[in-house]
Amino acid sequence: MDLPGIPLFSMLKERMAWLDQRQTVLSQNVANADTPGYTARDLKPVDFAQALKSVTAPNQFSGALMTDNPRHIAVTPTNQMGFADIDTPDVASNPSGNSVSLEQEMIKVADTQAQFQAASNLYAKAISMMKTAIGKPGM
Repeated sequence: MDLPGIPLFSMLKERMAWLDQRQTVLSQNVANADTPGYTARDLKPVDFAQALKSVTAPNQFSGALMTDNPRHIAVTPTNQMGFADIDTPDVASNPSGNSVSLEQEMIKVADTQAQFQAASNLYAKAISMMKTAIGKPGM
């Protein structure tokens, strides 16, 4: 069995790699909180729709509702749900030109840690379910 070939595992692996890299960037921000002229950095968020397209083949199930009989009522989405982009104001630089806000960085670090923990728990649960499916629970 090829675990990296399963879309769930490849997406979780990519997500955990992104979160790991973000934690590194945030720790650099905290480490340079007193460095004159240092500008806080962050990673660009991953586009979930693009990530989903990258791991699913064009002929696989796309997530849209399908009918198998022409007499069934086809469901077409009437409202395409999307999240609006919100511009967050940049933190004002202190007199030394440093733009790191330790409070904001700690919030981002805690959020990143929680997201990583959730992704790793989901990964472990998927492995556990696969073991149960092949008849080896608890291994």
